Amino acid sequence: MLKLLAPDQHLNNIFELDADYLRALGIEGIITDMDNTLVPWNDRNLSPRLGEWFAMLRKRGFKLFIISNNSKDSGGQLAAELDIPAIFYAVKPGKRAFRLALESMQLSAGQVAVIGDQVFTDVLGGNRLGLHTILVTPISEKEFIWTRLMRMLERMVLSTGDEKKGKK
Repeated sequence: MLKLLAPDQHLNNIFELDADYLRALGIEGIITDMDNTLVPWNDRNLSPRLGEWFAMLRKRGFKLFIISNNSKDSGGQLAAELDIPAIFYAVKPGKRAFRLALESMQLSAGQVAVIGDQVFTDVLGGNRLGLHTILVTPISEKEFIWTRLMRMLERMVLSTGDEKKGKK
């Protein structure tokens, strides 16, 4: 079970993403979470840096997709501004939204990375389908109450995984 909760990579933020490394792995598509991955929770303002990051990925030929457990009312405008297809009310870590994104991008699981800030939604959901999973540190400490509770479990799981790898 711990293997399904372990990300393939852990970054401080999305801007640390090494596009060349992903290309070397055969990654052609990127699915990303929204809240606390792209923007702070409850903030839908598109920063110039975020716009530039997505422009760089497009220029490099990556297919892009957003999957969020949040509502379309909450995130639809951001997805529209970025001109990126999105699925809302995704019920991550369920497989359905990830499968729909793969189908839309016309890519196999081995060709797609998923980036998110939560182990029990983004990493678990991606790992269940064999995607390359990238865990990022949440942008903001301000979060939905349920997410804060899940963070406590995440810390326990991640520390257990580090201990098994010889890290402390």
